Amino acid sequence: MDKQELGAFLRSRRERLRPEDVGLPSGSRRRTPGLRREEVAVLAHISTEYYVRLEQGRAPRPSGEVLAGIAGALLLTDAESDHLHVLAGTAPNRSGLHRRDVRPSILALLERLPQSAAFVTSAAFEVLAWNDLAAALMEDFAQLAPEDRNLARRAFLRSARAHTTSARADTTSARADTTSMRADTTSTRADTALYGVSDAAEFRHNVVMGLRRALARYPSDPAVSGLVDELRDGSPEFARLWERHDVQVASTLTKTFRHPVVGEITVDCDSLLLTDSDQHLVIYSAPPGSRGAEALALLNVLGAEAGAYRR
Repeated sequence: MDKQELGAFLRSRRERLRPEDVGLPSGSRRRTPGLRREEVAVLAHISTEYYVRLEQGRAPRPSGEVLAGIAGALLLTDAESDHLHVLAGTAPNRSGLHRRDVRPSILALLERLPQSAAFVTSAAFEVLAWNDLAAALMEDFAQLAPEDRNLARRAFLRSARAHTTSARADTTSARADTTSMRADTTSTRADTALYGVSDAAEFRHNVVMGLRRALARYPSDPAVSGLVDELRDGSPEFARLWERHDVQVASTLTKTFRHPVVGEITVDCDSLLLTDSDQHLVIYSAPPGSRGAEALALLNVLGAEAGAYRR
C-alpha cells in the first residue's frame, strides 16, 4: 500500500469534482475548489475521520468495499478505479522489474507486417523491438544506445532541449519583427523531437499517465522510479502533468507524421497490450490506395536511411 500516493490521488480526484456533479448544492461559501472531505465520506458511506486519514496517508489498508464506495463517490472511471486499488494494495500487483524481453512470436510478427510500421514498447516506454518500416518512419533505433530508445525521454527531455536551443537562437538573432518566426521555429523543433507527429501534446500526456500506472505496478523497479525522477527534474511540463494524477488514457485512432522525406503521412494507430509481459505492440498502418499507404510503401523502399530524426 502506497499511502502517500493514495492520499495524493484521492485528493486530486476530489478537488476536480463540483458539488453539482454528485447532486449536491454548490453553495456560496466554498473557499477551495472541489468537494469537501466530509461530502466524499457521506457519499462513500464511511466516516469523515477515516477518509481524512486516507488523504493524509495515515489510515490502515481500506477494504475492497470501502474502495468501491470511494470510487463511486468520486465518479472514478474504470481505469482510475483500477489504479486506486493498485495503490491501496488490494489488486494483483506485479513485483520486481518490468519485462524487457520480447517473446519470439512477437519478434516474428513484426517482420510479417511489411506494409505497417510496428514496434514494441515496455511499461516504461522503452522501444524494445521494431521492424524496418518503423525505423524508416521514425528513426533507426539500432543506431541508438538502449537508454536513448526511450520515448518518454524523447518526448520530454529532447523537446525541452529543442525549446532551449530555439530560445538561445532567438536571443542571438535580430529581434526586430521576428516574433512569429520564433514561434514557428520553436513549434517545428518541438515537433521534430517526436518525429513530427500531429498529436505531440496528447502523446506526452499519455506518457505521464502510463508511467504513473507503471510506477504503481513496479514500485521497487529502479528503472521506472529513476526515469520518473529524471523526467520530473528535467522537464517542467512533465512535473506539471505528473501533479495532476491522471491515469485515464485516451485512445489515439489516427496520427499524422510530418516526415522530412515523403511529407505528411496519416496512419491508423493501434496499440495492443501484451498482457503476459505488460508491453505494447504499436502498429501504424494505412488503408490500401490511400496517400498514407503510398508514403509507407515509398519508405519501405528507401529503408532506415530515410528516417531523418536522428541525433
